[in-house]
Amino acid sequence: MLKKTPVPGSGPTGGTPGTGEPSAASAAKPSNLALGIERIGFLSLRFPLLVAILLVAGAIGAAFGLSRVKVDDSLSQLFRSDTPEFKQYEEVTRRFPSSEFDVLGVIEGKDLLTRSSLEKLRNVVTDLQLVDGTRGIISMFSARQPPENGALPAPLFPETLPEGSAYDDLIARVRSNEILRGKLLSEDGQLTLIVLALDPDVVNSNELGKVVGEIRKTIDDDLAGSGLYAQLSGVPVMQLEIRNAVERDRLLYNSAGFVIGALIAILFFRHPSFMIIAAGPPLLAILFALGALGWLDFRLNMFLNVMTPLIMVISFSDSMQLTFATRDRLIAGDDKFQALRYAILVVGPACVLTHATAAISFIALTFSSSDLIRTFGEAGLTATIIAFVAVLTGVPLLGILLLHREAALAERIMKGDVGVGALRRFCGWIAARMVQRPGLYSLASLIVVGGLALIYANLEPRYRLADQVPDREKAVQASGRLDAKLTGANPIDVLITFPKGASLYAPETLQTIADVHAAIEKQAGVGNVWSLETLRRWLASKLGKSDVDTLKQYVDMLPDHLVRRFIDAEQDAVVVSGRVPDKDASALLPVVDSLDKALNDVRAKHPGYTISVTGLSAIAARNSANMIDRLNRGLTIEIVFVAGFIALAFRSPLVMLVSIMPGVFPILMSGTLLWFLGEGLQFASIVALTVSFGLGLSATIHFLNRLRREDRPADDPGVAVERATVLVGPALILTSVVLACGLAVTVFSDLPSLRLFGWLSAFAMLAALTADLLILRPTAMFLRRLTRRTAAA
Repeated sequence: MLKKTPVPGSGPTGGTPGTGEPSAASAAKPSNLALGIERIGFLSLRFPLLVAILLVAGAIGAAFGLSRVKVDDSLSQLFRSDTPEFKQYEEVTRRFPSSEFDVLGVIEGKDLLTRSSLEKLRNVVTDLQLVDGTRGIISMFSARQPPENGALPAPLFPETLPEGSAYDDLIARVRSNEILRGKLLSEDGQLTLIVLALDPDVVNSNELGKVVGEIRKTIDDDLAGSGLYAQLSGVPVMQLEIRNAVERDRLLYNSAGFVIGALIAILFFRHPSFMIIAAGPPLLAILFALGALGWLDFRLNMFLNVMTPLIMVISFSDSMQLTFATRDRLIAGDDKFQALRYAILVVGPACVLTHATAAISFIALTFSSSDLIRTFGEAGLTATIIAFVAVLTGVPLLGILLLHREAALAERIMKGDVGVGALRRFCGWIAARMVQRPGLYSLASLIVVGGLALIYANLEPRYRLADQVPDREKAVQASGRLDAKLTGANPIDVLITFPKGASLYAPETLQTIADVHAAIEKQAGVGNVWSLETLRRWLASKLGKSDVDTLKQYVDMLPDHLVRRFIDAEQDAVVVSGRVPDKDASALLPVVDSLDKALNDVRAKHPGYTISVTGLSAIAARNSANMIDRLNRGLTIEIVFVAGFIALAFRSPLVMLVSIMPGVFPILMSGTLLWFLGEGLQFASIVALTVSFGLGLSATIHFLNRLRREDRPADDPGVAVERATVLVGPALILTSVVLACGLAVTVFSDLPSLRLFGWLSAFAMLAALTADLLILRPTAMFLRRLTRRTAAA
């Protein structure tokens, strides 16, 4: 049996009781674990006034930088890269800027085609054209009748709607009209689509919210009392909702997470000074990091919006460890300078390594082909460096300023040390049981980790465009209605680029457009196909004419904003556009591949014409799975690299072996939970796992650092495990709870990707704590005993 490890603070001497350390001065021997980098904390002890002035000046500068932070609300940000596919998508967006600037008005009701409803709908269409910032509109009132005697074609809906049987005949013509049916009017006649094109300058400005609000108000006012239900969707509306959600989340949920963390800290410390010492540096780190991101022109997006809780995660863990170590030394009888010096020398090296492993996690993301994820990695790396400096200078500075009358303070702490004492007793109880049968527990851990790895290997990549958009707003609901009634809201485009010298109205060009249009119409899963061929077919069916002169005449009659949707201004390229529902990328990829394969016959028939399937839906279907797979492989490489880094830092291959299982457990456990919930691996989840791995190793590094100092050749390894657990365990538990709370508040976000990132990261942090207590202890004990026996033999 191993002897019971006393709780620190209960011994009679000036050292840490239960460890045999006589005093802070002799116990805090310099460590070469972090190459002495932790000694930057001594600057605060030697020059507190200078450091305080620098921090205040930095805070003022960061506040100005914080005001410069802007939001990136682009739906294509996740796939923004230097790949040929994305460059082609950007070219199509530039040359045919329709879908990027379209507000989709979805109006639905059982009485949609009654006379009174149509009158109100026509008022809506008329009034929407008067909204500032709009440049064109397409609706079922845009449809025309066949022209008579060479005159301009009259509107399908006359100025005064007929009554009786004449009205019934009109509705029959409307529902059978090939321009409207299945494109702007649902087959059941209960849903209609209004496409309102906005000025690109408005979409990219702060005026977007005002314009969309005016559109909503106009529709609501005109439809009042009609029984019709209207919703808005489209890229501009989604961008606005993303922008609003990001700004709202940044202010509300991140603040709530920090408040929860501070309340838990003061509950356990029972003294405001220690709460401020523990929570102050992370707060400074948040301010400095966000300010730096503002000055460096980083833009908030669905990933960078979690930077505040991430900075708190990175910095709070080490801040708590330093505060606990200082607190223990004060209880042991040291003055504040001795206590803070001890904390820097003993805990500081582990702080350096934890920030280094977190930095490696972010560096791994910088190799992604996605600009969004790469930017997130760069921002995280910047924030990690800033958090490291803020913690190692902030904790000793606040300790110097806030800790007074140390003896009286220590006495008050000991009298009210209920929460921390309970945590120490719990840690001692866990450690005592983990070291009794280390071989058995290590074997069980290996089996569990192996089983979880098999489940994790079966996770499949998942991606939906709707995951980037607030799903509690109306844009996603409106898109869902379009998916159900009009085959989809997301465009998929086929770009046709003409060979040099070929004209738009050349017979082969028109035939190429017709063949591409027909191929898209035949493709299962794609509907609502529009192109120049749509007009050509209408002229052929209504006028019996399909000659070039007639086609050109009618193209010239159309508004410029409508023509530019399908024909390039230089008339050397056209787009054939269809719509697909917002399904998982794995379901869309077979549709995109099948369409691209079907177009091979058209390419062979018309050599010289470049035919490419593009659009955000096509890019997402093709690239999302590959990008997630590459991130997943990158995580595997990161695990191996970080394990080697830890072995190098501790100068011990044994430490590398000890750290692997507790390091991968939270990843595998989180992946298993995703598999159980049927979520699959999404961008948000793989990034959460990548970051959580680096952050979750904090507990492992702090324990191994303390175990290294507590290990004595004359003692059984179990004694050192118990000592180290009792000394660092309470801070690890408290830190994990605080960090999980800080991350978990993001489940209240309107952004599905942020909710997933938050709850999965919180779960991974708690899983890391479980691995630290139940896997790391027996594994370290078992391997240490095995090493000693091998050396003795």
